[in-house]
Amino acid sequence: MFSTGQIYFAIFFIIVFVTTMIIVYRKDLKALKPFYKGTYWVFLGFLIFIGLLFLIKFIMKE
Repeated sequence: MFSTGQIYFAIFFIIVFVTTMIIVYRKDLKALKPFYKGTYWVFLGFLIFIGLLFLIKFIMKE
């Protein structure tokens, strides 16, 4: 389906992209900390919401 060159490019791209994102995130972490207080609660609420959707889907299927 994919040529060898395309697979090598995809692997190289993913490695470089993830590495760049980690470096940029670490540089900006100190400056951004005050703006992201309380984000864990939002994330937790999102996970609970998704869990409830799956629960409703499971209950309605039976």
